[in-house]
Order: sequence, then C-alpha cells, then structure tokens
Amino acid sequence: MTCDGEPRARELTEATRALVLADGSKSEVDECLDEVVLWLEERLDEVVLERDVRAFSERYPADRGGYDGSHPDLVVVLGGDGSVLAAVRIFAEDPVPVAGIHFGKVGFLAPIEAREWEQGLTEVLAGRALVEPRMMLETRVLGAASDEPGRAAVALNDVVVLRGSTRGMLAVRLAAGGEWISDYRADGVIFATPSGSTAYSLAAGGPVLAPHMQGIVATPIAAHALASRPLVLHPDSRLEVQVVESHGPVTLTVDGHVFDRLDEGGAISVIRHRNAYPLLAPVGSDPWRRLRERLGWRGSFVAGGEPG
Repeated sequence: MTCDGEPRARELTEATRALVLADGSKSEVDECLDEVVLWLEERLDEVVLERDVRAFSERYPADRGGYDGSHPDLVVVLGGDGSVLAAVRIFAEDPVPVAGIHFGKVGFLAPIEAREWEQGLTEVLAGRALVEPRMMLETRVLGAASDEPGRAAVALNDVVVLRGSTRGMLAVRLAAGGEWISDYRADGVIFATPSGSTAYSLAAGGPVLAPHMQGIVATPIAAHALASRPLVLHPDSRLEVQVVESHGPVTLTVDGHVFDRLDEGGAISVIRHRNAYPLLAPVGSDPWRRLRERLGWRGSFVAGGEPG
C-alpha cells in the first residue's frame, strides 16, 4: 500500500504454491474449475483444490489457528463475496493475497470477472495485479453476559449486534475510548469496514466509503428515532457496545455468521484489526465501476450511464 492508502502493484512472480477455494454449489463454478486448476498447475509447483470453501473455512477458522497445511503464496477464490469472506476468515491472522473470480450476482470483493479469469490470473502471477489492502475489525466479547466471554473474531465486512425473534427493540449504548457517543433504540447496530459499507450497512442506509479508506461505520438498523443516523468513526476508535435493554437473547454476527449470544448487560469491543487484508485486482480495475454496475447505478446524464 502506498502512503496515501491507494492500491499498488503486488509482486507475485515468486509464487510457487496456490490454494484454490471454490463454491462448488454454483454450476458455473463447477464448469470451469478444472480448467482453472489445470492452468495453475502448469505454472506453479503446487496447487491444492478445495471444492467447498465454506466447509473448508469451518474446519480452519482463524480463532483456532487457521489453515494448518503448507502455507500458500496465493489464494484463488471462485465464487461471490461470501466465498471471499470465507477465505479471509481462514487467513485473517496471517494474510495471504486473495484473487477472487466473480461468479456471484451482486458482489464487490471478487474483481476478476469469470469470463476474464485467464487474463486476470496472468496479471496476478506476472506481478501486474493491484493489491487493495482492506481494513478489518476485531470484536471481543466483554463481561459475563454471553455464551463465552473473552472470545474474539475478525471481520472483513461487519460486526452486527442484532435483536432476536422476540418483540421489542434493543437499547444499545455506544462509547469510544470510554466517552459516551449515543444510545440507540433499534433492531440492532452494524459496525462496518469500508469494504462492508457496501453490504448490510448500505442496505440499512449507511454511507459508501472508498475501499482504501480507513474508518468504522456505525449504522443503526430501523432506529426508533429519526435523529439516529449513521456515523463514520476514526479507524483507531476503541468502541464499546453494551446491550442496555433487550426482550430476549441478542445475536452477535461477524461477516454474516452467528458468533455469540449476548444477554441484557452484555457488551463487546470493536477495534481495527492489526492486519489489513490484501485483495488482488486486475490493473485498471475500478471499484466505483464495480459499484455502479453491480448496484445498477446510473450516475451520468449521458445515455447509457457512462460519461463521454
């Protein structure tokens, strides 16, 4: 990463080992997977294939040591954003560059289009790809009002405190560095990275941050008061989130996966993780173009949506 946080070229010409993680449930992935693996095997010393990326990530979560096989120089993911998130969960504590080949519908973390996979991987192995260092969050359960106090998890997209199926809103208190910021009465609160600002947080009305920015977005979900608005907080904020009032168990999710349950009085911390995760993108890849195309934005007065 350059000093201003912009993506830069990543040298991978010395890569000898690749781990291929695939969403085998997608027929279009299955159709080209063997061809991708064969192509890599002709260029690298070792290629390991896992056809079910989600099951693989459940076997090797980062909080239990991560992957215990030969450490790859490169991870190639075939799937959508969920597949990339699964790969990041494995290597969050010791990041390996990820080249995501996009087979999803709306997704932003896999910038190599499926029809251009050979060109994209050629750029990656030749050292011409860009690395997009993505900020991550670490959340830790505080106090005794949880299933397992002290547990920690890492998120590339978001950490969410969400009410259960019982009626009634949550009352959640947010503080930074011991200084009270606000109380929210809502269905929950999302704490998102810039990468996660285009996911659940966006659906809840949060702002979109540039991928290379540093910051934490706090977005209430269906807040009771119209004055409760999303906040963009300093990336080095040490956030404490306490469940002040609830009408049943509260769910803590990390990148869409249930991580723990909180009771009334339970609390978590949210901070920037020490690692930024390196996602690889082809030269000329434009995250704003990906955003426009995959969200169907029409950001121009010119016919067709693109400026002349």
